[in-house]
Amino acid sequence: MSPAIITLIVLGIVALLFVTEAIPLAIAAMGGAIALGILGVIPITQVFSGLSNSTVILFAGMFVIGGSMFHTGLAQKMGETVVKYAGKSENGLMFAVMLITAVLSAVSSNTGTTAALMPVIIGICAVAKISASRQLMPLAFAAGLGGIITLVGTPPNIIAAGALKAAGFEPFGFFEFAWIGIPLTIAGMLYMMFIGKHLLPKMEISTEQEIEQEIEVSVNDPKKMWISGIILLAVVIVMGLDLKAIPLEIAAIIGAILAVLTGCLKEKQAYHSIDWVTIFLFAGMMPIAAAMEKSGAGKMIADIVVNAMGGSPSPMVVTASLFILSCGLTQFMSNTASTALLAPIGISIAKGIGASPHAVLMAIAVAASCAFATPVGTPPNTLVLGPGGYKFMDYVKAGSGLVLVCFIVSIIIIPMVWPFFPK
Repeated sequence: MSPAIITLIVLGIVALLFVTEAIPLAIAAMGGAIALGILGVIPITQVFSGLSNSTVILFAGMFVIGGSMFHTGLAQKMGETVVKYAGKSENGLMFAVMLITAVLSAVSSNTGTTAALMPVIIGICAVAKISASRQLMPLAFAAGLGGIITLVGTPPNIIAAGALKAAGFEPFGFFEFAWIGIPLTIAGMLYMMFIGKHLLPKMEISTEQEIEQEIEVSVNDPKKMWISGIILLAVVIVMGLDLKAIPLEIAAIIGAILAVLTGCLKEKQAYHSIDWVTIFLFAGMMPIAAAMEKSGAGKMIADIVVNAMGGSPSPMVVTASLFILSCGLTQFMSNTASTALLAPIGISIAKGIGASPHAVLMAIAVAASCAFATPVGTPPNTLVLGPGGYKFMDYVKAGSGLVLVCFIVSIIIIPMVWPFFPK
């Protein structure tokens, strides 16, 4: 049996376990990675390589920084301020959360934005007496949507532009993705506020005394609140500047260390602040995603779809098919890998039928960022899994509708931005 077939079988089993939750998500993910190692699809030494992945380190660091905001009472204070101006209505908060997140994600890391805002949002929800599960998934989705707006907002956009340049075409400009990114963000916000919210779980809201006991708020020490806020602000600024000398994960870990050294939270509290389910779930899926790419499983799926389109498909069929394929792959595979795999295929097909490769490549890149239907599709989704108390099917229910909205809007707008046939 070929490595590609083995990978697809393992992925199918893992997906089934995710949907049924017969065993914990983290164990299913790690079990899939172990199986691929034992079966020889990936080197056995790479089975746990995900635990040293930079994104996993970033998660851990930001969980600690978030914990410091709760233990000092800063998150609650910020929550009270936002509620004062945004009100306590669920839609009002959701609009504010998604708007701020989308704007920040357009010019900075989606993961960094989600990690930085998550503790603030939880604090806001506590003050507004709204379950955090009603706001954290919209936060993650807005991070994905906002990243589409600019060339540097998400890796797929950059990869698509690079593929065009390598093929001798004019690459996308910095704001050209905004033509599709802004409408998608608006449509996504409207969907979540009026439809998606009804598909989100309703967790029990803790009383104010329970919240204080749970996070051990130290409201009598405003000095530590300031320190915690300054640490978060500094980390966010460094992340936004995208300094080569200080990667995101280094900034997060430095912030976490400073939070402990300055007494914003104790060492044990720092360990307890880390959501280990999120850590092991993401770490387990990293080797599986790598196996999809290296074994040829991803390419096998792509070839099947391309062959199914026939000899001379219309540009609309090509664009729609590659959007669906890219979107499907990115739910379990890195969005970067999905785009890198499909970009050359899209260019070749576009050339063959005389269509604009820009329209096809934009569809592939946008679809790769629409990883909303699973908790492992994108780091922001994974990041809010534990704190939001979500299950796998919660993402399927709320995220699938958002994916459909993105597909419809993209198929309508992309041909308007980039006509299929060059003038």
